[in-house]
Amino acid sequence: MDDPDRRFAIGSVSMIATGHPLAAAAARHALAEGGSAVDAAVAADAVLGVVEPMATGIGGDLLAMIVEPDGQAVAYNGTGRAPASLSAERVAQMPGGRIPERHPWSVTVPGAVCGWHDLHQRYGRLEWPRLLRDAITLARTGFAVAPVAAREWKLFEPVLKADPTAAALYRHGRVPAAGEVFANPELAEFLARIARDGYRAFYDGSAAEAMAAAVRARGGLLGADDLAAHAGNFCVPLRGEFCGVTVLECPPNTHGCAVIDALLSLEAFAREEGTPQAVAALVEATGRALQTASKTVADPSGNTVCTVIVDRDGLAITLMSSIFKRFGSAIAVPGLGFVLQNRGFGFSAPGHPNGPAGGKRPYHTVIPAACLREGRFHAGLGVVGGLMQPQGQVQLLTRLFAWGEPLREAIAAPRWRLEGGRALALETGFPADAAALLRERGFGEPAAGEGDLAGRSDFGGAQVVLRLPDGSLAGASDPRKDGVALAD
Repeated sequence: MDDPDRRFAIGSVSMIATGHPLAAAAARHALAEGGSAVDAAVAADAVLGVVEPMATGIGGDLLAMIVEPDGQAVAYNGTGRAPASLSAERVAQMPGGRIPERHPWSVTVPGAVCGWHDLHQRYGRLEWPRLLRDAITLARTGFAVAPVAAREWKLFEPVLKADPTAAALYRHGRVPAAGEVFANPELAEFLARIARDGYRAFYDGSAAEAMAAAVRARGGLLGADDLAAHAGNFCVPLRGEFCGVTVLECPPNTHGCAVIDALLSLEAFAREEGTPQAVAALVEATGRALQTASKTVADPSGNTVCTVIVDRDGLAITLMSSIFKRFGSAIAVPGLGFVLQNRGFGFSAPGHPNGPAGGKRPYHTVIPAACLREGRFHAGLGVVGGLMQPQGQVQLLTRLFAWGEPLREAIAAPRWRLEGGRALALETGFPADAAALLRERGFGEPAAGEGDLAGRSDFGGAQVVLRLPDGSLAGASDPRKDGVALAD
């Protein structure tokens, strides 16, 4: 039975909010051994790739927002690039002039493992092999599949059948039910190799050759040289002021700009506190911001995981990773135990600023965020779920900082989700008066088949850590997911 109390915590030393209890346990172990928030976040993310293989893993990308104890903020972009041989001219000849959702050309270079390394090099305290220990153990010995993960595994089982390696790895035809033990010894051995030999074991040598061969066998373009050339980068966050806090978002190639654009137009409703008119203004402002973002980026949706950690020294990180669509490209690498992402689906048609090109990063849905108050860390947050990410952030930030709602209530409140244009999905329990006003203003029900979950809209899953006025920390993990908040 679900225990709602595990999803909210108050602490004075450190705080963890993440999408799975085993990931939270790995983060707590790392902190207890003297690790930094970044060590703990990497350890948690490695576990998430084992226990939620439909959402994330070493075949995907990573982004992070870090706030140092003195308030200095830095973003990290660990997104991969398209193969060098990708041709815009050939993409233009495809149906619709775009790379299809799980086409072999959708595979881009995975940036997660390099991201773990880069973050650890700058902010880590524990030895590199220690960060992967819990993930290796769980992959080798097995773990009980969590309820939400089991539901998504079953729902997206059909995508596995196109690739025999993926079908065998993730048990197409007999996917694990909630509570059933699943192990991935191939992934355990590969993680152990990365732990022993360093992150380049992923990008060079036999592993890189195996990834390239798996993709090319399906008609894809990824080459070993593409993997060898990968690099992530630290960068300056975007900033926007909203109701007394400074909101920090990752710059393009993400759509973090949409969050800031929406918030900047909402100050006038800062005291409306959830009236139907304020909710309608929130939806309309977010829709305008997403349209503005679409002029320079595309509009895909995807699946992601999020971890937010603050350590005893005040170092804070929001780390998010993803293989994009559930099970990514559904192309698995024989003998290595993971699937490769399909971020190339995020490219627009040729001629758009986000059009495809060799060596180019596609538009990215992953947007880890943080907030400062008076120049110091005040909140770290992320909302998984493709285009629900900016929409969920706008709703959470408004509830927390404009309407003054307590964290527990703000994260659980019913949400809305724009599916494109003026198609608007409303979560069960959404206030009837606000719903009526939105429908009057022309926001209609989504058409059948829209939404991330095969026609059922996904309202996201948030992880939040908030600094309270007395200096303590509140953590909350979204009841829509399998996660937990842990305090020390």
